[in-house]
Amino acid sequence: MTRLTINGRSLEVNVNPSTPLLWALREQVGLTGTKYGCGIAQCGACTVHIDGKAIRSCVMPVSAAVGKQVTTIEGLAANGVLHKVQKAWGDHEVPQCGYCQSGMIMAVAALLKDKPRPTDADIDASITNICRCGTFQQVREAIHAAAKA
Repeated sequence: MTRLTINGRSLEVNVNPSTPLLWALREQVGLTGTKYGCGIAQCGACTVHIDGKAIRSCVMPVSAAVGKQVTTIEGLAANGVLHKVQKAWGDHEVPQCGYCQSGMIMAVAALLKDKPRPTDADIDASITNICRCGTFQQVREAIHAAAKA
């Protein structure tokens, strides 16, 4: 058994320590908002926060998350109030199929924490998540709107 702190709750997961965090979140804890995309940390669908930093959970072993704060898309809103990035996503109608969106939102929330007023160059350098629907222009607009919120 491994004890993790996920979305502010201390939970035990019964997995091999080398199991990717993504699978512990989805299959042991039941938090399915974090998606499997590529399995090699390229697409970003599996992005979560570890101690406030965006990481790709498909390649991070559970053992590396012990003693750290794990935040998933389910834990981003606070007290029933959407995070400003989640609100901007809806206001700017970013999602189409929606599959990549939880990872994209988590990456953007981490970016805005580090750079509250990102430039387009900051966005290009930091947000490497892939959207197969091609909503990148709406993503950029939502990022700038969230930065102003």
